[in-house]
Amino acid sequence: MATPTQPTPAPGKKINRIGLEPIAYRGSKTTLCAGCGHNAITERIIDSFWELGISPDQVLKLSGIGCSSKSPAYFLNQSHGFNSVHGRMPSVATGAVVANRKMIAIGVSGDGDTGAIGIGQFVHLMRRNLPMVYIIEDNGCYGLTKGQFSPTADLGSKLKTGVINDLPPIDTCALAIELGASFVARSFSGDPKQLKAILKAALSHRGTAMIDVLSPCVTFNDHEGSTKSYSYAKDHEEPLSDVSFVPFFEDITIDYDPGTSTTVSLHDGSKIVLTKMTEDYNPTDRLLSLRMLRETAMRNEFATGILYVEPDKPDFIDLLGLVDEPLAHLDESRTRPGKAALDEIMESFR
Repeated sequence: MATPTQPTPAPGKKINRIGLEPIAYRGSKTTLCAGCGHNAITERIIDSFWELGISPDQVLKLSGIGCSSKSPAYFLNQSHGFNSVHGRMPSVATGAVVANRKMIAIGVSGDGDTGAIGIGQFVHLMRRNLPMVYIIEDNGCYGLTKGQFSPTADLGSKLKTGVINDLPPIDTCALAIELGASFVARSFSGDPKQLKAILKAALSHRGTAMIDVLSPCVTFNDHEGSTKSYSYAKDHEEPLSDVSFVPFFEDITIDYDPGTSTTVSLHDGSKIVLTKMTEDYNPTDRLLSLRMLRETAMRNEFATGILYVEPDKPDFIDLLGLVDEPLAHLDESRTRPGKAALDEIMESFR
């Protein structure tokens, strides 16, 4: 990958494997509320890109509308970004990734942006297995419009006003697994170690990597009675495994007892090592993943970690059979059929 032009770092400055300092991965100053879980996610995104040594100018940042969709402004200032209309980020992402297959795409959405107005687009993004990281910053409410319940709000949860939610939630992780996403995870913004390991693994995966991150809204949904608050998430999180990530450019020797861990190899040679905290959990078993989500939800628990991964599944770009060169780089002579080709096509319909 190309490396953006950067000044030579001063002696003693911390740089990554492509010679960039952490500041090259930062964005504008956040305008979100102090303590917002979304800011913690932004920090883990910055850390993950820097530690993996991904060049910022090779990244596409995409979002919809909402507090969560402001987040891409706060990381990777030198990347290409597009803030789409409410719920329509998957369409923009699909076009951008198909035209620029060499770029790394990361989309940030919210539980309202994804689960309500954007649910139809989310469905088709998951089934296509488009190569991108799709993060849902999930706080169970519409923070931008004063805290109303979102589609992921749990049955029986309470607003600050005392209103009780009487509708069952959409489980975006179960939906993503069922529809065909090849990497599905859930984490908590207050668990930086787990979240960073999951993000790094997602960035190395080829296919749709959907991560639902419980991200408390400190203004509207961090009170007693909320099931998306910091205290509730800390008390009800059930980690499936301790997630470790070993990138392809480091020593990939794995030193774990085979009886207590599972190692998954990604397409680029990176490894995910999952040290089990629950018995017999296999993240490559789709039915087991769905059953586990169902069982933990019935106990009012949040299962966190890498829930499902299918590293060898063909992605959308492979299914389309596109040429290796990005479509955006092709000139007109290679993308516009000549008269002879059009005549042949018309003749075939006679």
